[in-house]
Amino acid sequence: MRLIRSFEERCVELVKTGEIVGGIHPCTGQEAVAAGVCAALRPDDVITSTHRGHGHVLAKGADPARMMAELAGRITGLNRGRGGSMHAADVGLGILGANGIVGAGAPIATGAAWAAVRAGRDRVAVGFFGDGAVSQGVVLESFNMASLWRLPVVFVCENNGYSSTVTVEDMVAGSITGRAQAFGIPAESVDGMDAEAVFTATRACVERARAGGGPAFLECRTYRFDAHHTWEHRSFVRYRTQEQVDEGRRRDPLTIQAERIPHTERARVDDEVEAVLESAVRFALDSPKPDPADALDHLYATGLRPRAGVTTHA
Repeated sequence: MRLIRSFEERCVELVKTGEIVGGIHPCTGQEAVAAGVCAALRPDDVITSTHRGHGHVLAKGADPARMMAELAGRITGLNRGRGGSMHAADVGLGILGANGIVGAGAPIATGAAWAAVRAGRDRVAVGFFGDGAVSQGVVLESFNMASLWRLPVVFVCENNGYSSTVTVEDMVAGSITGRAQAFGIPAESVDGMDAEAVFTATRACVERARAGGGPAFLECRTYRFDAHHTWEHRSFVRYRTQEQVDEGRRRDPLTIQAERIPHTERARVDDEVEAVLESAVRFALDSPKPDPADALDHLYATGLRPRAGVTTHA
């Protein structure tokens, strides 16, 4: 959790300096969900993520240096700098990708769970999405298919209270857990600011799915401390008061978890994380940027190359 928090803080700094182009969707405040869920998974289990996915990717085991390089658009990144913030992936670690399309990870996770069953494997898939995705048709279709086929998939909704800048109360009719329950999927709402609570709930869902019990749904009630997107730091858009943010910060997931750990252990973790991130930032910024002539690589089976000078015109 400390790694995710500090990683996001460094990323925001790099956005402000222009080293990360286009901005990011910070997950500051939501670290307990990523850490709690992924701690309940095996290395061969798989996840799909969201546009706010840095925490999920790191919690599943991605190299922070290569992740930082990916965000900075360097060729040493997880995806050679081509995925960026919203599309980071590492299939070898079971990270099937973050996704810029709201709710798009749900059908991918469902498909991965179906593939595991077909292959005779007891692998579990987890699909993360936000509260803004629970009314997306593809998410509901995934619920239906997962329930019908009793697939080993756990759907995790990170309910941070806002769909971009609109409150969940103004966006979701009925309850979020009710969406899954309508398809016969066991659903539970948990404290998403407490990593232990998230871990305990996820472990039960994962064990059940692995044993053939079918899908499960978790609503993790959390709170986003930072902006929906870093463009808010420049535009100064206001959709919640400072008092509301301060109230949300009163239950910081890092503070909750830190109180369970001896002071000396906390200090060791903090020092270790700072060293890792110092190295990650140096690695990213020292890595080469991609050659524009390679822009079409991996797009065409024929190996089509752009005409000389084409990519220099803008």
